[in-house]
Amino acid sequence: MKAAVWYGARDVRVVDVEVAAPGPGEATVAVAYCGICGSDLHEYADGPHAIPVTEPHPESGAVAPLVLGHEFCGTVTEVGPGVTGLAPGDRVAVEPHYRCGTCPRCRDGEYNICRHFGFAGLMGNGGMAERATVPAYMLHRLPDSVPLEQAAVFEPAAVSLHALRRAAIRPGETIAVLGLGPIGLLIVMLAARQGAGRVIAADLSPARLALAGRVGATDLVDVRAGEGVPDLIRRATGGEGVDVAFEVVGAEGTLGTCLAATRKGGRVVLAGLGGTVGLDAFALVNNEQSIIATVGYRDVYPELVRLVEEGVDLAAIVTSTIALEDVVRDGFEALLRGGDQIKVLVRPGGGGVRP
Repeated sequence: MKAAVWYGARDVRVVDVEVAAPGPGEATVAVAYCGICGSDLHEYADGPHAIPVTEPHPESGAVAPLVLGHEFCGTVTEVGPGVTGLAPGDRVAVEPHYRCGTCPRCRDGEYNICRHFGFAGLMGNGGMAERATVPAYMLHRLPDSVPLEQAAVFEPAAVSLHALRRAAIRPGETIAVLGLGPIGLLIVMLAARQGAGRVIAADLSPARLALAGRVGATDLVDVRAGEGVPDLIRRATGGEGVDVAFEVVGAEGTLGTCLAATRKGGRVVLAGLGGTVGLDAFALVNNEQSIIATVGYRDVYPELVRLVEEGVDLAAIVTSTIALEDVVRDGFEALLRGGDQIKVLVRPGGGGVRP
């Protein structure tokens, strides 16, 4: 089969690889769609960051070179020994978290922070291929009412939904979302759905701001404006500041903006992947603000199914669908150039896609 394999930074090749037969507790999926995530882009641009290159990952046993892609869905083609509840022909969304099931966090149900945390497609072979063989616990059967085009966006939507759960948003609260990539846009969409009173979206891209307005933002803040962004956000709240700000860029400056735009006693949620940051601890204490981290997701896919069945269009953030053989030129390189691309889906070979 054809697969997009990571060999190193700026070295992703679409090559022929063997289809792995499913072992005990595994299943093979014909991939319909696989999204390109910001994590994939970082690995392509200047990795490795998460990809194991010297020691195999403890759960997957994989080491580079490996098949990229953790945002995927498709149709089951084969199941391994001991797999129940799945059969060839089942349409599935993939929840690509590895989990050991035995560490304290797994035993408490917090499998997204498993001791052996990882993702298929980063720490093991993933779905940017015609077929993917993964642990069967990753697969969620889809009802006929949920198109694969929607399931293709379940993984980033799960990140956004988990971030909202971590923030404990209450109906009527005001929120700000700084950074309108796929995760930020989906936070805007789902926060509006959950009854946030005002949803203030901030970015420097006019196209992303426009899309944020279409999916639920009540106020749009262009960070290229001459005024300070915290002042612009506070103005939308009558000077009080938002109840919750989501940092979805992964930058020290954006964290500072979030804190400055948040009311006393408010919360800042770190959803972006950043490095070491500095902050004014004196102001943080005096304002009694909380900083909340969020990573991955747990127990959210059933709610995503319900939301799609109720009419939520998660695929509204998709800007293009490309062939697997074009993934470097029209996927990774196009995203690195910037422009209006937001979420790019790769279509490896069909996998049950409806005509």
